[in-house]
Amino acid sequence: MAKISNKIKHQNFDEVKRLTNIYPIIKKKGKTVAPVYSGSSIGLKRLGLLKYLYVRLRLAERKLEYIERFRKKRCEIKRTVLEKFLTHVGIVTAVKDGIATCKGLNNASLMEICIFTKELVNETNSTMNGISHNLKETKTESVIGIISSLEYDSVQIILTGKDYLVNEGDHVLALGQVLSTPVGPKTLGRVINPLGIPIDGLGDINEQQHARIEEVAPGIVDRKSVHEPVQTGIIAVDTLIPIGRGQRELIIGDRKTGKTTLAFDTILNQRNDQNTIRQTDLICIYASIGQKNSAVVEFCEQLKSRNAFYYVTVVSATSSDSASLRFLAPYTATTLAEYWRNIGHHALVVYDDLSKHADAYREVSLLLRRPPGREAYPGDVFYLHSRLLERSGKLSDQLGSGSLTALPIIETQSNDVSAYIPTNVISITDGQIFLESDLFYRGIRPDS
Repeated sequence: MAKISNKIKHQNFDEVKRLTNIYPIIKKKGKTVAPVYSGSSIGLKRLGLLKYLYVRLRLAERKLEYIERFRKKRCEIKRTVLEKFLTHVGIVTAVKDGIATCKGLNNASLMEICIFTKELVNETNSTMNGISHNLKETKTESVIGIISSLEYDSVQIILTGKDYLVNEGDHVLALGQVLSTPVGPKTLGRVINPLGIPIDGLGDINEQQHARIEEVAPGIVDRKSVHEPVQTGIIAVDTLIPIGRGQRELIIGDRKTGKTTLAFDTILNQRNDQNTIRQTDLICIYASIGQKNSAVVEFCEQLKSRNAFYYVTVVSATSSDSASLRFLAPYTATTLAEYWRNIGHHALVVYDDLSKHADAYREVSLLLRRPPGREAYPGDVFYLHSRLLERSGKLSDQLGSGSLTALPIIETQSNDVSAYIPTNVISITDGQIFLESDLFYRGIRPDS
């Protein structure tokens, strides 16, 4: 066999291929067997060895082809994983004043949620039986961010939490979903922040349905004329300047003139004796923007003491919160109200107040290096409030006849209604209730 192998070693493999094409391989029970043909020009042993060697050659070629395909497939998988990694993961290049600049995130979109994770190591020294022990406790904290600006090779993210936890070089993960909030009946009687996280200590809100906080306002065809009243419980308002369900009625005046009290009385007047929510009742959403924590707590306690909190949701972004949360608060409140409007109910949303909302947006815009305009507000400050208030209205019968009524509040300085933000909101709303401080101090008040 060795002599035959030496002869075959220098054999031209073209002859091997020619012979194997003439004498095909026979397979019996999965084994390759050399065929036996009489009258062949070479010996049967040599023919069998040639076919054996050719089979091994073909198997080696197939193995090499398989290895090559596997290598290419592995390179494609690595490239795909790397692309996905660069698409959803970025690196922080700078952090300043609650704004993080990140590279990567190639498929980022505006208002997309991002998460920064940070592992904190807490070292404690304890002594036991005279022996000192160094204990290390690892704690992971997350900071939620919102993509607010898309640059050529980077993105700018607003940090909504503890910005001191985010440092240069940290990784950021984009979740691939736009900022949304839980909506539904379980949000009633709760106090939440603009991210939809409850802050009243009553546990999580287990709502399966979520809605984006930025939605397009209904078109003209989807609307219907306002014809149902909203009873505020104040005789002067209900008789002289009635408010319709689906209307946008501005409450404007100096500080301490009863603007929040008027909105509170309107919410309180929607309570019924059965303490249940009927189809014709108003679901109330109160957005506290830039108020003190004590004022929000007192507002909620007053409603609870009068058994009028079961149909109210409070969205709180107080003065101690970041400017980004104060900017998001009215949009979250409108989304909660839109849920009830879309299922045929009637909703009332109070924005207290939009002056502080504009100030928060100005702060965010200046931190994002956007060019300032009049009174240092950005150029799209009118669109800031118009796209918010345009979401109010009365839906047509085909869409359930639901309504969303808005009561925005604007604080003026020395009764100056010609300032920038007051004139903007006056031109957007359908009517105004002007509370003048001189009349207020003389005792001429809406509740009298």
